Amino acid sequence: MTKKKKNEETSEEEILKNDDKKSEDNSVMDESGEKTENQSNQNYEQLLVQSQEFFEGWQRERADFQNYKKRIERDQVALKGYITAEIIKKYLVVLDDLELAIKNRPASEECQGWVDGINLINQKLVSILEGEGVELIPVDGEFDPNIHEAISQINHPEIESGKIVDVMRQGYKIGERVVRPALVIVAR
Repeated sequence: MTKKKKNEETSEEEILKNDDKKSEDNSVMDESGEKTENQSNQNYEQLLVQSQEFFEGWQRERADFQNYKKRIERDQVALKGYITAEIIKKYLVVLDDLELAIKNRPASEECQGWVDGINLINQKLVSILEGEGVELIPVDGEFDPNIHEAISQINHPEIESGKIVDVMRQGYKIGERVVRPALVIVAR
């Protein structure tokens, strides 16, 4: 006998055995032709257990999906805040230059138009930044390393240690997020 014939005979025997088992399962009937109550209760309990497993699995997947949606929304808000802060940092450099130009404005009357123009540009830029929620970081009082950056310390007879003496560059924040810390000089 070849291997192929042997495999065919074996598979035919398995099919016949499976059919015999099925017919034995179907023969679990009492004289009236109905399945026993025990058999139907077992099937019912199996279906209940399977149904409960499917339901719990569905609930877990739904909760996972809700958590996923919330996480994506949080990530999008955080990304928007990060991008906004990065763009605003670039405009703060321009604001610094405008403030420097205003501090060093020419004293002559013939440059008054130029001074007025620079002041107007500065005001517009400040109002745009305020519209985006940008606020000045307070620099009066105690040094706070979370919002200030000390560039040096000096001995000052009138100001106590740890207090801000002078501001070298103004700091800005959006809400509680520091966009750029204030550069300050601190008393020793």
